[in-house]
Amino acid sequence: MESLQHLPAEILLGIVNEKLRLRCPDRDALYYELDLSPTLLEHKLSAQGYEYHALSNQYRRLK
Repeated sequence: MESLQHLPAEILLGIVNEKLRLRCPDRDALYYELDLSPTLLEHKLSAQGYEYHALSNQYRRLK
């Protein structure tokens, strides 16, 4: 989804966490569903202090 990459990180975070909670069992499914580059998503969210936690299947703020 081309337009997602232009969203602010906080909005993108909400979208990806909702997709992970409701439709995607893991990050690979998320990348496929949203048609997003894993590198782009990880870079954008990590730049704002978020990282993926596999156990909870969501992105959270680094501690």
